[in-house]
This record gives sequence, C-alpha cells and structure tokens, in this order.
Amino acid sequence: MKKWLVGGAVVIVLIALGAWAIVSFTPPPSKRCGTPGGPPITAPRVRLSDGRYLAYQEHGVSRQNATFKIIFIHAFATFRRDAVIANRVRPGFLEKNGIYVVSYDRPGYGESDPDSSRNEKTLAHDVEQLADQLQLGSKFYVVGYSMGGQAVWGVLKYIPHRLAGATLLCPVTNSWWPSFPDSLTWELWNKQSRTERFAMLLTHNTPWLLYWWNNQKLFQTSAVMQSRPTIFSPQDMALLPKLAGRVAYKNQTTQQGTHESLDRDMIVGFGKWGFDPMKIENPFPKGEGSVHLWQGDDDRLVPVQLQRIIAQKLTWIKYHEVPGAGHLFPNADGVAETVLKELLPIPQAS
Repeated sequence: MKKWLVGGAVVIVLIALGAWAIVSFTPPPSKRCGTPGGPPITAPRVRLSDGRYLAYQEHGVSRQNATFKIIFIHAFATFRRDAVIANRVRPGFLEKNGIYVVSYDRPGYGESDPDSSRNEKTLAHDVEQLADQLQLGSKFYVVGYSMGGQAVWGVLKYIPHRLAGATLLCPVTNSWWPSFPDSLTWELWNKQSRTERFAMLLTHNTPWLLYWWNNQKLFQTSAVMQSRPTIFSPQDMALLPKLAGRVAYKNQTTQQGTHESLDRDMIVGFGKWGFDPMKIENPFPKGEGSVHLWQGDDDRLVPVQLQRIIAQKLTWIKYHEVPGAGHLFPNADGVAETVLKELLPIPQAS
C-alpha cells in the first residue's frame, strides 16, 4: 500500500511538473488584430499570398508622383511609426526631393499578422509582395534599421533584381555566420556577460525555450529585452529624449504579444540562417545602384568589429563608420538626410 502511495505521489508530481513545463514553455496565442479580443485595425493593410496581412504607413510624396520609392524596415521593439528616415528629416525634405517612403510592421509587430515560419527568406518575400501590392514598380529602395537588417540581407540574397539600392543602418549581426573569423567571434563572445552568452546559446540552439527564458523571474534575462542602460553609449543616452514621443504609442508595438514580435526577432536574428550574407554577390555589377552600411564605432549592441569584417568581405558595399556614435545615431540631427543623400541620386544642396 505504501509503495502504491509513494508511486502515485511520484506520478502526480511528474504530471504536475510536466503541466508546469508545458504552460511555462508554450507561448500564449497571439492576439491578432481584428479578431475577437484582439486589438482593432487602424492602419491600411495589404493581404499576402499566404493570407497574412501587413500594416503600413506612407510618408512624403504620393506613390504616383514619386521619383524615389523606399521601403523602410523597422528595428527591434519598434513598428511602422518609427520610420527614422521619414521622421528625422526637416519638414518638406521628402516632398522637395520626390521621395516616397512606406514603413510597415514586420510580422507580429503592430497590426501585421504574426508568422511563426518567419525567416530571412520570408521577410524578403514580404517586402516584395508589399511593393507589388502598392504598385511601386519593378525596382525600389530598401532601408533597414538594426533588426530590420534581417530583411535587407534577405532582399539582397533572394530578390536583388528588384532593388534600385539598399541601406543597412547598424544591422544586427549573427556570430554564427560562417565568414566571421573564429578568433574574433570568440574574443567578442568572452567580453559578454554570462547572462548574454546563455541567452545567445539558448536562442541559437533551443529557440523553443526562448519564451520561457524571457518571461521567467528566477534569473536576469538579456539586457536588450530589459532595455538596461548598459546597452546605450553616451551618445545614445543624449539621444533618448528625442524618442520620448514614442511613449504615446509604444504599447501598440507588441500589442499582439511579445513572442511573435520580440522573441521571433531574436530567433531569426541569432538562429541558423540559410545563407552566409558575406557570400552575397554584388547586385549592381554595372554600378546602376549602391548598397550602404552605416555603423557607429561606439555601438554597445552591435560590435563594430563585425561590421568591419563585412565591409572587408563585401567590397562592393559602401561602408560608413561614424566616430563616437552608438546604436541610436540615426536619430541624431541631420543623419537621416545624409543617409538618404548617399543612397539616392539627389542634389547634395537639397
């Protein structure tokens, strides 16, 4: 009888632990916009071939009258309203230069449907379908900021024929990309805290645990997920007041849930890619367009040493390293206009 009781107790404990694990490790369903109990739809959206919707916002001149058409791809924990190349320019700059910008919510952010199959290839095709739905023409420009670089690398790899030009603003790198020298990645790896290293290993090797890790309370999680001050450079700290206006709409960024927005960004960014970005061929062999990479040398999120390797490997990229700049430097006065003038053939006096 006692053995039966002990055995039964063990079974109950195991069942309880299993139930706890399932609940802890399994993300809740996303609260899709426009569904019962989900956030309302307030932005225009396009329907993709797989039935998902992408929400977008337009800036500058109309599509029909534009000389230059740009798709802006937002950073981590932001959304379509955070289009730095449209919001950080002088009033009338876009209109004067015939520039049209469309920013959109990447899957799971804002009002775009989540995509549990999201990767660098699906992101590229999202960009292409958005361009086609909005009738932007056979070629367009792309600008990706930070985690938005995932999509830009995907576009460069999978649909380079659609590009008129591209810009990467301090794009997040992946230490597992094969072309990075092991000696450098190990050096940078050892400079990270144990917490950051654990989070990176977990994201790369066991992404199904990431939701649990980012929501558990026993251990400190990633500095990025918690927005701890250590991720900001002195210049970044000085620029933070410029972002105060985000408070009014910040909650809309992850209103459908954090797993298919923030967690999925980490899984794609630091997961196993289907290609090595440093093996991409020049999309403009005849000089008919250009690709730019901008990086601050005091970026505490993305190591400048890795961007220098990319620039060395991909000699066709025009590399711009900004002294003293951190990860938020695109928000500094005048930077967005400088970025656009380098990408687009517009008069420098504009």
